[in-house]
Amino acid sequence: MAKTKELSKDTRNKIVDLHQAGKTESAIGKQLGVKKSTVGAIIRKWKTYKTTDNLPRSGAPRKISPRGVKMITRTVSKNPRTTRGDLANDLQRAGTKVTKATISNTLRRQGLKSCSARRVPLLKPGHVRARLKFAREHLDDPEEDWENVIWSDETKIELFGKNSTCRVWRRKNAKLHPKNTIPTVKHGGGNIMLWGCFSANGPGRLIRVKERMNGAMYRVILSKSHLPSARALKMKRGWVFQHDNDPKHTARATKEWLHKKHFKVLEWPSQSPDLNPIENLWRELKIRVAQRQPQNITALEEICMEEWAKLPATVCKNLVATYRKRLTSVIANKGYITKY
Repeated sequence: MAKTKELSKDTRNKIVDLHQAGKTESAIGKQLGVKKSTVGAIIRKWKTYKTTDNLPRSGAPRKISPRGVKMITRTVSKNPRTTRGDLANDLQRAGTKVTKATISNTLRRQGLKSCSARRVPLLKPGHVRARLKFAREHLDDPEEDWENVIWSDETKIELFGKNSTCRVWRRKNAKLHPKNTIPTVKHGGGNIMLWGCFSANGPGRLIRVKERMNGAMYRVILSKSHLPSARALKMKRGWVFQHDNDPKHTARATKEWLHKKHFKVLEWPSQSPDLNPIENLWRELKIRVAQRQPQNITALEEICMEEWAKLPATVCKNLVATYRKRLTSVIANKGYITKY
């Protein structure tokens, strides 16, 4: 028999109030949508114990003592990579023998659960200081300043692979039905490299990089795509260009070209993809492309271009409007990687 949901304290008190007002158990049950037997049980409990609170339940005592719980909780707080086997050994040395499942249940009651560790950029002390400095210096910048920034970056989109994950509704024994699977090929089936930009006004141009990008190619992309994007996005005078500290971006020739073209470049802290809102657009693009399931590289490129052009300007505007939250998160996290 399925376990029923426990009535709230408020509902139990209403049952008692209606009983004291002279209503029958059937009438109370109909009014509150509760079974008559449940109403009767709550009233009998109230008559006996003068309370509707849950009474202490019987059952076996916890295998891990409160002191043991504190010990393993403290251990995983200091070192989250501690295994259940290590914790079981620690408890056994202290005189308590438990299974790994018991340890999992105990930690879950403490609000801790086993999760896959996220892969994030390596942050050295210098990176952390630079991220904090950037966040603090720009924390009070008005939203209008961020609206005048063109954000840019490169990304790789795979034909088949991790970018093509999706969820399906299926029956228990239908996991291998063609409709419920994603086709894959050896070595991923290829990928394409894209360069793109956007501002609060919407997405700019998206360019496929067909060869290995170097400084010279990057400057060609900026010349043919970035300046037209700035005009198309109707950027105000004095708009700011953002790119990361990739060597081809910071090469002397690139810096000279940017200076010659009078680009105002945003000083950027290294290892900070979470501070670049274009990463959110890349994620949205990859989801949209995966849903259309391109079968070859040509189709992949065409679909990327189509879906990029269809990204709503409202999404772009919201990413920029909430930029201060990213800076706040960096400061709150003491310079380390944030959820963005």
